[in-house]
Amino acid sequence: MDRRPPLDDEALLGGFESARLPAAAFGHAEHVRAAFLYLTRHPDFGEAAVLFRSALRRFAAAKGVPDRYHETLTWAYLALINERAHGSSFASSAGAGNAMSDFRCPRDSLNSTTPVAAL
Repeated sequence: MDRRPPLDDEALLGGFESARLPAAAFGHAEHVRAAFLYLTRHPDFGEAAVLFRSALRRFAAAKGVPDRYHETLTWAYLALINERAHGSSFASSAGAGNAMSDFRCPRDSLNSTTPVAAL
């Protein structure tokens, strides 16, 4: 079990964008949190989405798994996260009853309930 302290926002984004963050440190919750940060720091959804997808594709390629990136699911989850993101902090958006960090792939999508971060 990984016992590293949680990364602050800047460390998470810096490690993600540079692809220096170990793959094991970029699980589902960090994936959703990074998307949330892009969406709240860039008020234009399209701009934030393009920047995030570029960083995610670069990260996946650097980790040797470029085929695990899924364009449609990335955009769908960015839209879902964006819907909840504006006007709140990540902690309040991910809190009880909101379940932002519990987003899963729809059962019909890829016939899986795999966390998006695993894609």
